[in-house]
Amino acid sequence: MQEIIHEILSKTNNFIWGPPMLILLVGTGIFLTIRLRGLQVRTLGHSLYLAFIKRKEAGIEKGDISHFQALMTALAATVGTGNIAGVATAITAGGPGALFWMWITGLFGMATKYSEAVLAVRYRQEDEFGNMSGGPMYYLSKGLKAKWLGVLFALFASVSAFGIGNIVQSNSVADAIRTTFPSVDAWMIGLVLSVATASVLLGGIKSIGKTTSVIVPFMILIYFAGAMVVVFIHFREIPQVFSMVLSKAFTPTSAIGGFAGALVRDAVRWGVARGVFSNESGLGSAPIAAAAAQTKSPVTQALVSMTQTFIDTIVVCSLTGFVILVSGQWSSGLTGAELTTIAFQTALPGKIGGLIVPVGLVFFAYSTILGWSYYGEKSLQYLLGPKSIRPYRLVFCFMVFVGAIVTKIEIVWSFADIMNGLMAVPNLIGLLGLSGIVVAETRNYFNNNQHLS
Repeated sequence: MQEIIHEILSKTNNFIWGPPMLILLVGTGIFLTIRLRGLQVRTLGHSLYLAFIKRKEAGIEKGDISHFQALMTALAATVGTGNIAGVATAITAGGPGALFWMWITGLFGMATKYSEAVLAVRYRQEDEFGNMSGGPMYYLSKGLKAKWLGVLFALFASVSAFGIGNIVQSNSVADAIRTTFPSVDAWMIGLVLSVATASVLLGGIKSIGKTTSVIVPFMILIYFAGAMVVVFIHFREIPQVFSMVLSKAFTPTSAIGGFAGALVRDAVRWGVARGVFSNESGLGSAPIAAAAAQTKSPVTQALVSMTQTFIDTIVVCSLTGFVILVSGQWSSGLTGAELTTIAFQTALPGKIGGLIVPVGLVFFAYSTILGWSYYGEKSLQYLLGPKSIRPYRLVFCFMVFVGAIVTKIEIVWSFADIMNGLMAVPNLIGLLGLSGIVVAETRNYFNNNQHLS
């Protein structure tokens, strides 16, 4: 039965993530980059300052969490298995060149992420409990005047939360831990994750924001430090790695060892798909968190939100890719979290290399589950009202347990990719249709802050 389900999902996934979707995703990022005059490059330094230098904006009246907490919630949802297992999957399916196309997706995705956040704050609204609600469903219905697209997005997002933000995460954690500690049962891992998730979700976005603002910086720094040690030890090989990534982005990769070979289209397809899975630019998920930020200007929060894609793809995914490639394990025939684990074990001396991925995955996946739980409940709230939140949280926590004991990982990944694609379509339509609003808000902000332009 699982084989039949896998075949159906695989065919559906290939259709959704065909050339039209890749063109729409990257094309939207290119279009917005042109309209915003390369804003993601021009303002990156200022954006990082806004994100990480603690401050208070004068005149703020509304919002549930700080700029930093909104960024950490969004990073919690994006820095997950896509950065560990996803990068490995992209390289084993598309060759080293897939990493280049992840970079391209991240570069143009920064403009997409920025635009999503501008619209999310611009069209957000306060619910009956005094909490902010926003995201694609609101700017599609209020800005684009296409409520049916907002409903579609909310439907896809509430279901997608169980794929990209739930089952995939707990499944990868169970896989990584059991690879290192075979005696630990999957159901035990699932139970611990479920209980830990429930303990935070009951407090809502403020609890999630506080938790992620502690977990996310810690987990990224630990993973960053481990990967940088590998880069330092193998620094002489880094130029060769760069050369291989760039050359194989435009030429086929021959079969070698356990690697079956890959065409250029494979590198593009898997690089873009896994890049989007990792940073979620264009999916419309992160703006749901951005809408909760305490800010008086949509652009201020958008600049902060934009750094999420930079950190996720340009920094964290690159480090994972470098470790896999310098270790030489990319052509071993392994894939997913197992490949990244073996790569660290090979590249780092002693036992520490074998612990980085399991420990990193636990934190990455747990924080992703927290971030996506908020996205899912806000989407369902848009469809069914506030009374749906508590039942949704209970089901969400139960599915964390289910994800840990699923044995067919390909089914999980295919389902997650399909949900990503279905979410992206209405959101991208909204971004293109409302790009004029994004440009106007941006121009107004920088006209009033000319020293930043």
